[in-house]
Amino acid sequence: MKSLLVIMRLTLLEASRRRILQAAVVLGVLFLGLFSLGFYFMRGTVETAASNAPAAVDIGVKEFYNFLLMAGLYAISFLSIAMGAILAADTLAGEVGSGTIQALVAKPIRRADIVLGKWLGFAVLLGAYLVLMAGGVMLSVWLQTGYAAPNILPGLLLMYADCLLIMTATLACSSSLSTLATGGVVFGMYGIAFLGGWVEQLGTLAGNVTAVNIGILSSLAVPSEALWRRAAFEMTSPLVQRIGFSPFSAASPPSDLMVIYAGLYFLAAMGLAIRQFNRRDL
Repeated sequence: MKSLLVIMRLTLLEASRRRILQAAVVLGVLFLGLFSLGFYFMRGTVETAASNAPAAVDIGVKEFYNFLLMAGLYAISFLSIAMGAILAADTLAGEVGSGTIQALVAKPIRRADIVLGKWLGFAVLLGAYLVLMAGGVMLSVWLQTGYAAPNILPGLLLMYADCLLIMTATLACSSSLSTLATGGVVFGMYGIAFLGGWVEQLGTLAGNVTAVNIGILSSLAVPSEALWRRAAFEMTSPLVQRIGFSPFSAASPPSDLMVIYAGLYFLAAMGLAIRQFNRRDL
């Protein structure tokens, strides 16, 4: 346990010195500022337009708040996943290629502790980044309007699980592939999940069983998009849930069984990362 915590601390220190993390924080703050400014002006326009119809203001305006909030969270989900993938892609492959990993494996530290320690470090960073970004967007909307999305905690936990899943899959690839190959594989996996999710939703709306089945198969291959769609469904307004579709929610929200499957997928990716790194010639 002690060696695992040491690796986690070293991972955090190394990440704090890397420019990519600093750039992510700076760009994240700029994103929050731009979102808050854009929300302010769009809110004013909609509320002015709705002022002549008082009966519709309470429902329609709140639906608009939720729509903009989900748009912001959609962007944050992608940014968080991308940051997790970029950080983890180089952590094992890069250190093996440069030879710096020799300083760790030469010590009485299990290779599994190296993998788990790095994973914990990245998990802490991703959790902090997601809280900063998603919390900042939600706080901005609440301070300006007093509106809060439903089921915030389950939604954020599902978003975090999505980030951890992609980061863990990246770590598994990095344990046996080069940095460049890892990046290509992981973003290809994410692309498959993204396109498959939309194919499933459009197939559901059109009543096309084949398209739905293709989307389900893509979710089984990479369940990251399924986690996002379930998170979006949880935080979407009850009215939109009853309608069944919006650009950021789902016509057929993933079931609890799919969430459990994503958890098993995560454990398999973690096991693969440890197994491959144990067998890798350093």
